[in-house]
Amino acid sequence: MNGADALISTLVANEVTACFANPGTSEMQFVAALDGVPQMRPVLCQFEGVATGAADGYGRIADRPACTLLHLGPGYGNGVANLHNARRAYTPIVNVIGDHATYHRQYDAPLNSDIATLVKPNSIWVKSAETADDVSALAAEAVQASYGPPGGPVSLILPADSAWLPAGGEIARAQRPARAAPRGEAVEAAARALKAAKNPVILLGNQACRAEALKEAARLQAAGITIYSDTFVPRQPRGAGVFAPKKMPYFGEMALGELEGVDLMVFVGTTTPVAFFAYPNRPSVLVPEGCQTLTLADRAEDSVAGLAALADALGAPKEGPVQALALPDAAPSGGLNPYYVGTSIARHMPENAIVCDDAVTSGTGVAAMTASARPHEVLALTGGAIGIGLPLAIGAAVAAPDRKVLSLNGDGAAMYTVQALWTMARENLDITVVVFANYTYRILNVEMTRTGAGEAGPSARKLLDLGDPKIDWVPIAKGMGLPAVSCATAEEFDKAFAAAMAQKGPTFIEAVI
Repeated sequence: MNGADALISTLVANEVTACFANPGTSEMQFVAALDGVPQMRPVLCQFEGVATGAADGYGRIADRPACTLLHLGPGYGNGVANLHNARRAYTPIVNVIGDHATYHRQYDAPLNSDIATLVKPNSIWVKSAETADDVSALAAEAVQASYGPPGGPVSLILPADSAWLPAGGEIARAQRPARAAPRGEAVEAAARALKAAKNPVILLGNQACRAEALKEAARLQAAGITIYSDTFVPRQPRGAGVFAPKKMPYFGEMALGELEGVDLMVFVGTTTPVAFFAYPNRPSVLVPEGCQTLTLADRAEDSVAGLAALADALGAPKEGPVQALALPDAAPSGGLNPYYVGTSIARHMPENAIVCDDAVTSGTGVAAMTASARPHEVLALTGGAIGIGLPLAIGAAVAAPDRKVLSLNGDGAAMYTVQALWTMARENLDITVVVFANYTYRILNVEMTRTGAGEAGPSARKLLDLGDPKIDWVPIAKGMGLPAVSCATAEEFDKAFAAAMAQKGPTFIEAVI
């Protein structure tokens, strides 16, 4: 057994069984070792940002890490944006980053770089296996570290000689850390403050937006407390039978307007809300003036236990409100827009589907129309780095092959990781891709005004416009191996989406809006 054998065997022994990879020369020992461990599923991604985004989607759905295989510092660098999103989602991921052999580093070969420094900002744990004998123990340590809590990407650097040299010792095992329940004092303090407040709210994030936590949050809503969620949540159930908290508005002035008069904000699985960006003469912190804040459970603590204890302390009802099933009466007709797309999705999306949302400005319409659809889950853009919708869907589909996966994307966002379409076809994943084609970075047109930069002139428009030339999505998708169709009317989209939901395998729909 060499170091690469030890690494893959250790990962599999610790339930890491999917590898999203873009390997190079330094990783060939790892690639060869895959043949000896068939429990590890290798998935080739033709861009590292696809591999890292797929690992994020896998971890969010499987609740355990996948690994990535990345080629030295530049390979890791290509995947940074979606590792930023994963860090903000607290997703467990084990990055395996190949490095030059330990004795070769001194020569500063062209691909040499300071990998440890490159990975530090988006890794909650970083170590290098300097000998083959170190590999198994460090791999188990990496898996354990990825769980946190609250969890996140970790980076194991694997020098080439540590992969090819013989490795001794036993296969190491990781322990999955348990979340601690919030202290009784925190529960008592929150209960006292909520009883005394005139207009309190509870803000949920991360684990507090998962199914079991939402059941407890619904009890608090039934007790008369308004419940909000963060704007972007890693994984959240929606639709019929699920409690639907209000969502913190994206634009800061809208959030503060909605929260006017709130005198207490209790955080569960999250922290003080802030505006996504700074704007001239507008506040950064989205807490009303004079509003008291306190934390019931931080991101590392057990939000489910905290919410349940708080609901009990307040004598809340045993159950709270949930969404009723309410499907559209008829198919939409006329020119296509995001609300009509959402209507068709609500009509045809099956129960237990997974929606990967990178639709940017078009996502609001879909969310509004699917709020009372059949129960489903939504994976959101947690870190704000667009280009995650396609890769996220790959990981979700690998983690849950029996569930329909829907990838919603703005056309600008989809171009960031368009290589993901090839992997969907190669792996025959049950993913329906929808790209909203409006031929512009619409959100940036909005932000030009909001930042006080003024109206876009001829030169500025060149950096906001996607319509010269227009991206021809259907041949792009077909060239990557997917069946594809373009829809310009609501009737066309409804028919295409219904057909996609009735079949297995990947398909692509361009929604011209």
